[in-house]
Amino acid sequence: MARKATPASPSGKPSRRAPAKGARTKTAAKPVVTKTDAAGRRPRVRDARPKIERAALELFVNVGVDAATTREIAESAQVSEGALYRHYKGKEELALALFMETHNRLSVMLAEALGGTGTLDEKVHAAVAAYCALADEDFLLFSFHLVSLHKYLPYDRRREDDPVSVTEQIISGLMDAGAVPKGDPALKAAMALGVVMQAGQNKIYNRLPGPLSRHAPALARAVLAVLKS
Repeated sequence: MARKATPASPSGKPSRRAPAKGARTKTAAKPVVTKTDAAGRRPRVRDARPKIERAALELFVNVGVDAATTREIAESAQVSEGALYRHYKGKEELALALFMETHNRLSVMLAEALGGTGTLDEKVHAAVAAYCALADEDFLLFSFHLVSLHKYLPYDRRREDDPVSVTEQIISGLMDAGAVPKGDPALKAAMALGVVMQAGQNKIYNRLPGPLSRHAPALARAVLAVLKS
């Protein structure tokens, strides 16, 4: 039996048969969009630095500075590894910069709160409230500072305006003024700071509920008990 000829179009070329009513038609495949250029490199990202720092904090807190790699930080931030090196020499410089950001803010905060006007009780409550507010403002950054004290505090040479020295100087002045009993300012400072730092550490490990500011009044009373002992 002879095969039917394909009907021709007005141009003389065979025409394609129209799809049957209700039949599905194939759609063209969408092009695959990659996050790399022709050379296999990630394109430059605007405002890469905050993304790098945030990704680094997550990794530093969760796996530790030693275990984290610059490649992992860059991948988590969705930037190239080269972008990280454009801002920092490596992960150690990045980690130290993040540590010192909180460390220096603590110095200013303690000097303002404890060195201001008011009674001893008012100053201590103000200092503890400011410490807790700083923690709650960015708990990830605060957590990194707290868990990294043993690693990065030696990099901060002893100076008059570091948080511990500020606290020691203020306590020494309180002793000279007769506001608190005489004793070793360094020991008193360590004990007073330990009250709030241990509470902060317990919160990091989910052993203390709610924002740290919720506990500020109780922590301030404990610090006053240390100072007046």
